[in-house]
Amino acid sequence: MAGSFAQLAKKAENKKTSIAVSKEPLEKAPLKILMLGHKALRTPAKRISKVDDSIRELARNMLKSMYSAKGIGLAAPQVGIQKRILVIDLNFEDPKSTPYVFINPEIISTSATVDTYEEGCLSIPGVYGDVIRPTSVKISFRDEIGRPKKMNADGLMARCIQHEIDHLNGVLFVDKVNNQEDLIKQLSDQGFDKKYINLIT
Repeated sequence: MAGSFAQLAKKAENKKTSIAVSKEPLEKAPLKILMLGHKALRTPAKRISKVDDSIRELARNMLKSMYSAKGIGLAAPQVGIQKRILVIDLNFEDPKSTPYVFINPEIISTSATVDTYEEGCLSIPGVYGDVIRPTSVKISFRDEIGRPKKMNADGLMARCIQHEIDHLNGVLFVDKVNNQEDLIKQLSDQGFDKKYINLIT
C-alpha cells in the first residue's frame, strides 16, 4: 500500500468538506445582503453544474452572513449570486446545531394541507406578513459534497425551505402576503417602495 498511515490521514483531512462555521455575529459579514428593489432579487438563479470548493466556500460565507444578520435562512440571490444554493439553520443561536446546505433544491411534492404563518426576510427588514403555504414538502437536492439527497420536511423547516426556494425563482414572501393593505403600510414605514412587489392574487 502506497504512503504511510500519517500521509493517508492527512489526505483524508484535506478531503473534509465540513461547512461548519462560528455562529458569532461578525462586525463585517463576508457577503452583503441585498434589499428589496435590487434586481438580483428578481432574477431566477442558475443550476450549479459542479459542487466544488468554491461552492463550499460560498456556503460558508452565506452562513457567516446569515448568522451575522440573525437569520434562519439565506438564498444566494440575496447576496447577489445567481446560483441555486441556500442555507438554513433554524437554531442559529445554538452553537451545537448543524446548518443545512441545499444545492439545486427542487420541490418534489407538497402536502394537501396548508397553514398560515407570519414570515419576514433579511432582504426586507422590519416587514412581516402572514403567508399561506403547504405544511410539509418533499425535496431533492445535492449536499455540500455533491451527493444527491431527498428530504421530507414539515413545520417551520418546510416553510423556510419554500421561502428560500422562492428566492431562487425571483419570488419574495411579500408577493404572497394575505393582508396587502397592512403590507403596503409596513413597506412605506420601512422606506420600501410598493412597486417592487408582485402581489400574487
